[in-house]
Amino acid sequence: MQHANTWIAYTVEFFTFVSEQWLLVSLLLVLLYLYAWNEKRKSGSSLSIHTATRMINDGSAVVVDVRDSKEFKQGHIVDAINIPYNQIEDKAGQLASHQEKTLVLVDKIGQHVGSAGRLLRAKGYKVSRLEGGMAEWQNQNLPVVKK
Repeated sequence: MQHANTWIAYTVEFFTFVSEQWLLVSLLLVLLYLYAWNEKRKSGSSLSIHTATRMINDGSAVVVDVRDSKEFKQGHIVDAINIPYNQIEDKAGQLASHQEKTLVLVDKIGQHVGSAGRLLRAKGYKVSRLEGGMAEWQNQNLPVVKK
């Protein structure tokens, strides 16, 4: 019972603080939102699966899969280039022949493509992120290659 009373006391203190310092809390939330928005913007635009498919089919984009090799072999987009996330800085030069195309970055659900996109944009590549990653690609029943 003591633990429940402590939790209730902390909850009351938290809401009291928020109500008394609403301006500071609001400012913090706005700054967090702007930070997240800026980081997302730096990592490249987000592409829907349909837009990415059109760009891949017309040759204006190439898929770069940043998942590890094991996950890549379990299923990836046709003609995707696999450069694991932790090797992207060292192996970015392998993408030089695709400098004129948009690099569509793909991972499992989108957790690593942001930082990979920032790094590749800093090296002069045009970068976009696939919305939903491979999870969404497979949910849409689009073709995958297994090795």
